[in-house]
Amino acid sequence: MNNDMHDSPIPAPAPLGLAPSLQAADTEIYLIDADTLLLADVNQAARQNLGHDLPALTGMTPLDLAPELDAAELKTLLGSLGQEVGAQVSLATRFVRADGSRYPIKLCFLRVLRDGRSLFLAIGDDLSLAHAASAALQQYQMRFNAVVDHTPGLVYQFVRHLDGGTAFPYLSEGCAALLGLSVSELQQAPERFAQLILPEDRKSYQDTMQASIDCACVWNWEGRIRIEDTWNDVKWINLRATPIPLADGGMQWDGIMTNITASKQEQEETRRSRARLAELAEHSEQVKEQERTRIAREIHDDLGGNLTAIKMALAMLAARLPPDDALREKADYLDSLVDRTIDAVHRISLDLRPSTLDLGIVAALEWQAREFEKQMGIACVFRDADKDIDGELDPDHASALFRIFQEALTNIAKHAGATRVTVSLRRQRQHLTLTICDNGRGITPADRLKPQSFGLRGMSERAKALGGTLSLSPAPGGGTMVVVKIRLTAAAAKAVAPSQPEPSRA
Repeated sequence: MNNDMHDSPIPAPAPLGLAPSLQAADTEIYLIDADTLLLADVNQAARQNLGHDLPALTGMTPLDLAPELDAAELKTLLGSLGQEVGAQVSLATRFVRADGSRYPIKLCFLRVLRDGRSLFLAIGDDLSLAHAASAALQQYQMRFNAVVDHTPGLVYQFVRHLDGGTAFPYLSEGCAALLGLSVSELQQAPERFAQLILPEDRKSYQDTMQASIDCACVWNWEGRIRIEDTWNDVKWINLRATPIPLADGGMQWDGIMTNITASKQEQEETRRSRARLAELAEHSEQVKEQERTRIAREIHDDLGGNLTAIKMALAMLAARLPPDDALREKADYLDSLVDRTIDAVHRISLDLRPSTLDLGIVAALEWQAREFEKQMGIACVFRDADKDIDGELDPDHASALFRIFQEALTNIAKHAGATRVTVSLRRQRQHLTLTICDNGRGITPADRLKPQSFGLRGMSERAKALGGTLSLSPAPGGGTMVVVKIRLTAAAAKAVAPSQPEPSRA
């Protein structure tokens, strides 16, 4: 025990005690003799926390319980109370329990008089929980800061007030890297963020913000900003934030902004690559169609002409043969072989490119419908179409539309199990629509996802190459409906006045 403040023995004072209410208090309460600093009484809460019984404590001073305290500093602190009753001072230190463990405590000292004796009443608050909570909070803050600092973007809070004013209550350190502005610069002038947005993207920024306010839903926006202070750089950013209504009627968003420039560039490169592939595919189809046309004409003109000449020559030779049954049989066989070859040449030529395409798309589709019905035994009805359509499609587009029609009929014959097909070709203002309906089993989503469904993919790619669309849907009454819609050329579109009503056909 430290005896610096009482060098000579002092007679023990008369026993003093705390009032019952103080004895039962949850807070630690100590009654201290002002002259000797010996503890005169200690309440139950203090005894339990310290682990000492009352006889042991009454032989101690606050300096014994708090070895970290300096005796001179304590004497100066208590001396500052003077003799005025009710004055108080406080300090923070650490008490040592009987088991040697320590805990933080805040002591508030008051001067009191009891039976003419000067006493100190010390009220102690155990700060263990407060310190633990503070340490936990500090640890959580450190973790939060670590997560935020390593987040690839800007974590922020944004407020829009009812009067239209804005504020950024919180901005992470990623602010400067993403926006080229320090945290203090943007917080002092929050309007500078909207000024960074490119003029053509500001409307979408305001519209998506208002939509988030109206529906109290997540605010998701992508747009471009220009960082003029560095390299005059243009960045794509994405902001995604959750709205929180404020008591004053404003709205606060908690969210994150990220730099998506790289992904946008990749998307743009992918789009350009797909466009180039589509152009290449269209060019390849045009070249193939032109080659088919050339081969079909050469087969028809050259082989067909030669075979016709051979047939005529055979007929002349057969007429001059001597009466010999064996020779006559050979001549008849050769004549039949030539006929079959002529039929094969005609069929191959039609497969390569139907000559009816030279008469227009309507005639070609009608011919293909009749051929399909004759070959497959499936009724194929072609609804009447406007003959003027033939003049509104260039040959390449007409060939591509015809190939889509052929592929659709092939799919019906192979998979649909249909007994009837209905086809219509209509002009609707600036568009031409080909509709093919069957009454078969219908197409399922799984059918469209089959790895080898090249027929459907080819039809879709041909439609895209024409600048149009191809859609598959259930047909009325069952089956499948294929709709190909392409845009007419500018010259063809002018043939239909904008005010002219669309023709009504079955």
